This record gives sequence, C-alpha cells and structure tokens, in this order.
Amino acid sequence: MYSDEQQAQEKSLLEAARSFAMIVDNDLRIREATLRTLANSTVLESGNIKSFYEFAKAMAPTPESTIVLRHASGQQLLNTRRPYGEALPSKAASSLAELRNVYGPNDTVVSDLFLGKVAKRLDFAIQVPVKHNPHSNAFLEMGVNVSELQTILQQQRFPATWITTIVDRKGVVLARSHDPERFVGKAVSERSQKILQSSRNGVYHSVTLDEIPVKAYYSRVPLADWSVFISIPESDVRRTAVQAASFLGTSSIVLLAVALLAASWLARRTIKPIEDLGSAAERMGRNEDLSYTPFGIREIDTVARQMAEASTQIRQATAKLEQQVAEAVIKAERAERALQHSQKLEALGRLTGGIAHEFNNVLQTISSAVQLAKLVPKPEHVVPLMEKCSMAVERATALTGQLSAFGRAQEAKLTTVVLNRQIEEFKDLVKGVLPSNIEFKVRLSDVSWPVTVDTLQFELAFLNVVINARDAMPNGGVLTVETGNEHMAQPPGGLPPGEYVRIRISDTGTGMSAEVMAKAFEPFYTTKPVGKGTGLGLAQVYGFARQSHGALVLHSVEGEGTTVEFYLPRSSAQAGGIDGASQEQERSATATGTLLFVEDDTLVKETMVPALKGAGLEVIAASNAEEALAILESGMEVHSVLSDVMMPGKTNGVGLAKVILEKWSSTRVILATGYSDTRIDLPGVKVVAKPYQVADIVRMLKD
Repeated sequence: MYSDEQQAQEKSLLEAARSFAMIVDNDLRIREATLRTLANSTVLESGNIKSFYEFAKAMAPTPESTIVLRHASGQQLLNTRRPYGEALPSKAASSLAELRNVYGPNDTVVSDLFLGKVAKRLDFAIQVPVKHNPHSNAFLEMGVNVSELQTILQQQRFPATWITTIVDRKGVVLARSHDPERFVGKAVSERSQKILQSSRNGVYHSVTLDEIPVKAYYSRVPLADWSVFISIPESDVRRTAVQAASFLGTSSIVLLAVALLAASWLARRTIKPIEDLGSAAERMGRNEDLSYTPFGIREIDTVARQMAEASTQIRQATAKLEQQVAEAVIKAERAERALQHSQKLEALGRLTGGIAHEFNNVLQTISSAVQLAKLVPKPEHVVPLMEKCSMAVERATALTGQLSAFGRAQEAKLTTVVLNRQIEEFKDLVKGVLPSNIEFKVRLSDVSWPVTVDTLQFELAFLNVVINARDAMPNGGVLTVETGNEHMAQPPGGLPPGEYVRIRISDTGTGMSAEVMAKAFEPFYTTKPVGKGTGLGLAQVYGFARQSHGALVLHSVEGEGTTVEFYLPRSSAQAGGIDGASQEQERSATATGTLLFVEDDTLVKETMVPALKGAGLEVIAASNAEEALAILESGMEVHSVLSDVMMPGKTNGVGLAKVILEKWSSTRVILATGYSDTRIDLPGVKVVAKPYQVADIVRMLKD
C-alpha cells in the first residue's frame, strides 16, 4: 500500500510539473506574439523609426517591458527605455547573440538571466527576426524584468511548504516561491545542472539552496529551454503514504486480535459439529448423499439440513453456475474497464479544468480591454491590430474550451449544424496539416441530416483523428472522409434505435495491434516517443462522441490501416446561425439600470467595469458574495447582478444566486464561469461562459 501511494503521488506530481512548465511557456508565447505583431506592423514597414518608437512603447505589455530594435550587427536602432534620439549601446547585454548562432536567424530566441545595461536590473529577453520590410536585416527584442515571473508562481495554488522554482539554461534561478529576493540570480547545484542537461523531465532527491532535503519534480519549458521545479520536502512526501500504511497495519492488528478471541470461543463450543460439517462437505464434494443428524445448535443444524437438501441439486446446478460465473466475470471486467476509463477522464478534467479557469480570467481581462480600446478614438492603423487581438482572444477561448471539455459539468455550447457544411469549411485546415505524400479524399453525402453538437469540440475531434492518421502514414498514403445518413435498428455503443449521421475517417497507415486498440481511448496513453505525443487525442474524440449522445467505433488491422466512425443522432431542430447584421446589432446594443458586478479577479474587474458602463449601465463592483449581499441588504436599488461562479469565501456564485432568488426575486441574475464542477440549474438564472462580450450581457439583460 505504501508503494502504491508513492507511485500514484509521483505520477501526479510529474504531471503537475509538466503543466507548470506549459503555463510558463504560454506566458512567453504571449510576449512572442506581441513581438511578431510589432515586427509585421505597417508602421515598421513604412521605415519611420520615430513613429515605430511611439507605437512600440504603446504596445509594450507592461510599463516595465522594454522594446529594442537591433541591427544584425548588434547596434541598437531604438530602445523604449531611452528617450528617442539618445545614443544607444552597440552590443547586446544578454546571451542573445550566442543563442542566435545556435538557433539560426528565423527562430524565436529567449535569453538566460542577465543584468540590463540601461535599466540596471535583472532581466531576460525575447528576440524575433524582422522580415518583409526595410529593416529585414534586424531583430526585435523585448526586455522583461525577471520579477514578472514571480506573478506566475503566485498564481499557482501549491501547498505553502512546496518550493516552486524557474531556472534558465545555465541553472540560474529566475523566480522562486520562497525567498526570491535571496536566491534569484544564484545557480542551483552542479548535480541539479547535470540532471537538467541530461533529460527534459523527471524526479530526483536533492537539497535546496536553503538546505532543505526535498524530492524535486522538474520539466522543461519548450520555447525558452528553461526548466521548472516543484520541490516537496521529504517529510511531506512520506507523510501520506506512511499514514495510510500505519492505519492499515493498526486496523489489521485490532481485527486479528478480535478474530482470535472470537475463534477461541467458537472453537470450544462448536468444534465437533463443525468437524462433522466438514466431513459432510467432503462427501457432498464427492456427490454422495448426505443424511441429516441434529447437533443441538440451531445455526449448525440449519446449515446441516440445507447441505443435505443441496446435495441432491449439485449436479444440476454446477453447469448453470459455471455459465453464470462466466457471464458475471465478463460483466465485471467491462464495468471495471469503464470505471477506470471514467476515473482517468475525471482526473484529466480536474487538471485541465483548473488551468482553463485561470486562463479564462486572463482572457476575460484581455477581451474587456480590447472592447474598451475599440471605443476610444485612435489612429486608423491601430484598429486592425485591436481586431487581431480580438481574434487571438477567440482562438485562446477555443483552447480553453478544448481543455475544459473533459471536466466541465455545465452543458457544452451546442449548435444545430449540417456536418457536411462544417467539413467543407474545415477541410482546408486539414489539408494544411497533411504532408504532400498523403492524398486527402472527401466524399460527402448528397443530403446530410442536421445534428446538435459543440462545433468546436467536433472540429477538435476531427483534427485529432486526422493527426493520428497522418502519424500512422509516415511514408504517405490515402486519408478518406465519408458522410452518410443511417436508419439503425441496432446502433453501436448501446445507442437507442433511430436515425444517425455517420462520419467515417479511414487511412491506409500502419494500423493498431489488439493491445494498442484496447488502450487507445485512455487519457495520456500514447505509442509515440516522449515529447511527441500527449495521449489526449483519442481520449478527447471519445469524450466528444459521448458528450454528443453518440458513439465512436474504432476498426484497425495491423499493417492495413485504421477506420474511425462517429455515429451522431439526427436533430429535430433546424441548422442556423447569426448573420453579420445581427452581430453588428449585438455589438452596438446598450442597456440601462443598475448592475451589481461581483468578481474577485482584480484585472477582470478593472477592465469589465468601464466596459459595462460604456454599454449604458450604472455599475457597482463587489469582490465576493459576502460583499455583494451587504450591498443588496443596504437597500441600494439593484436591477441585475452579474457574478463569477468560482470565488473565495464561504459562498460562491451559485450560492449567491440562490439567496438573491429567495430575497430579491425581481432582480435578474447572470452567472459567468470559465470552469465549474457544479452544474448550474436555477430557474431564471442565465449562464455565460468566460471570456464573454459586453454585448452578450446586454442581450441577456434584455431577453
């Protein structure tokens, strides 16, 4: 039991380290996207350095971020840390030049920790090449204060005794959850540096810089080639397993003592009748007739009589019993496999759902800021950039939808569509995923019934199957997509009889063995090398099919290819959408009245309050449910409430909504959620997914 607890704990913490590394990587990629947007801007393409200086300074993510345009020779052309026109250093203070020689001229490069010459502070830098403009022989850099990485650590909800650390390629500490002012800039031990250089992730026993024995779980940050640590004190690592084993041992000793006492008492009273029962059982095993002789003990006499009666039925019952046992074993194995699969999906859902919740708060802040920026007069050339930011928010929203699809308790964003139309619109993206040696064929039925699905999850499932097929055909082949309508009396997967839309995706690849097929839908299971696959692809496909009240059928022959079939129930609703005019009306919609906005995230609150006021509402802000109830009980007139679901304190958004429905039934309630494991089913309460548009709130208030 101790060993099992340790192994389960180690596996869980390794996954936590990988997730932590991806959070750091996502932060760096957001900064990389800002640089690439600047590098491709029309302002830089015009060649007007002074205009680009002002533009770059305005686009910097934070006031502490520095934008530098540098010639390939190393000479700085502008630096937003210095006034425009002031003399600039000619050489880079970081290791970017050396890294550029290693990674080549076209890739993004992230430096190690260095002391900035201009700001005189510990920084790191991100550099991207400039292309397709007069400064194509140059690089664009962003200098970032290393203290901004501390924010990422503070957002992680690890236990207080755990030590989380981010180090660069050389093993120098960039950020640390404990005593950062003491250890940032110092190198980890030589042993730790060698371990980091030898593998991208793993676990080992170590001693921290402040002399604490720990078990360290580490993982590599892909974009920067940095590493992250989750260091857990050895006492914490052992505590859970030791407690479980101690409890088991103590319980076993107590039960053994009780059993010995009971056995001693029973033996003195029943030893002879029990021996006789044993002899009778041996005779019954030899199919001999038993004679019933009372022993004077009611319980034993009952058993003896029943054994005598049963001996005449043994031969007839044996065959039937064997058949029932075989059927029961099959059912038990099926139930166990289904339970294990469900538990793995639940674990994945809790991990990705937590990430999606935090990420959706960030997206809500960005989305609200973009909406506000669109309302402020500004030069015309900035408007397209704001539109691109909105598109980036929509793409990131799609990512969080993919993450939270495994764990979300609320209903998915269902839409009634014709899948032929969806595939037609999506196939160009699929072609871009496939190499030139794979022939892509699409055979759509003349008429396709409508289905009700989450279109985002359908496209993700479709793409996951295509990527698996691509990887199964390294030497080329044929990938075929077919659709059709089916009247089915016995649908697969235990579905009820009825009308279904079938989507069949076939490849001529390597196929799967029976062993691989048995595990194909398990989360984190993959046949690809480490770092080449997550094992989430077919698990998501399976989850989409079940979420859509359909079934997924997998056929594969090793060496011949694989076929994946979706069966989705026909919808009685009509496929539809929102035209451009309707979208424009929603964007320009306004509302009136007093809105109580309840949100614990400061960034979301600071951006949404002005946006809601811009829509014509009078907004009162509260940080939690207790503060919101105090405002309502004060007698202040409130027409509607917009509240986050997950908040600190004794009462969450759902609890707040229940109190409002009881005490202030005329007040309209809207709940916003990026992720919640509680299904929201309250009469009159509307639910909106983060990140949302102000127009969504206005529309809900008017409906």
